[in-house]
Amino acid sequence: MNADAVNADAVNAHAANADAGVLLAVRDLGMRFGGVLAVNGVSFEVRRGEVFTLIGPNGAGKTTVFNLISRIYRPTAGCIEYDGLDLTRQPPHQVAALGIARTFQNIELFEHASVLQNLLIGRHTHRRTNLLDELLFSAKARRAEIEARAKVERVIDFLDLQHYRDTLIAGLPYGVRKVVELARALCAEPRLLLLDEPSSGLNVEETEDMAFWIDDIRREYGITVLMVEHDMSLVSRVSDRVLAMNQGEVLATGTPSEVQADAGVIAAYLGSSANLDALRRTP
Repeated sequence: MNADAVNADAVNAHAANADAGVLLAVRDLGMRFGGVLAVNGVSFEVRRGEVFTLIGPNGAGKTTVFNLISRIYRPTAGCIEYDGLDLTRQPPHQVAALGIARTFQNIELFEHASVLQNLLIGRHTHRRTNLLDELLFSAKARRAEIEARAKVERVIDFLDLQHYRDTLIAGLPYGVRKVVELARALCAEPRLLLLDEPSSGLNVEETEDMAFWIDDIRREYGITVLMVEHDMSLVSRVSDRVLAMNQGEVLATGTPSEVQADAGVIAAYLGSSANLDALRRTP
């Protein structure tokens, strides 16, 4: 099959996914910390197969929304539906098993374990062996280990981490750690991937690589992506739709160009000329 046919198949697959309906629906979401209303009446939908991005100034409530979806926090108002299931009624430890994985603004990896060991941890929700199988390393446990290693090796190849496979996290540069955290999330085989500022701390070349990988994650893995991001060049390049927030509330929702042109969004960024320049910057 030639490259044009492969690209056509990818585009058709993406279109089919996008038409398949809503994967995540957030309704009138609210979160209060004492006297502070961090999230107030936020509503949006994420369609299957799309990249949906939350933007806004620091303190707008974007990461709080992420923490509510991943059940780190329990909302004080509203509901979150994931594939028709009320997430607010699910225990936090079940979120990954439901098909939701995430990265963090501040990298959360086991520093004294290798890249391979960190990625294998991402497979824990798919293990079907019991304690006795593991202790005896039964045939079932061996098959599970082979399957997990095969899945992890695919992700290592996908993100070009072969050179770092056996390196301890503590010995890796920051940019590589960001990729390892993304890899661990992919090893969980999510249907919904939450990326919290994936380009934060990356140089121009690393950010360019991240953009390619986000496109490939959607195209090759069929994963829906919900992202928080400040780099508007990256946002404009990979996002299907964007939601802008400020002070815990929704300012605008639409395509990247529509949101960047919204008067309320521009006003929210006027507190910093650098922010305004970033908002207007496109690839």
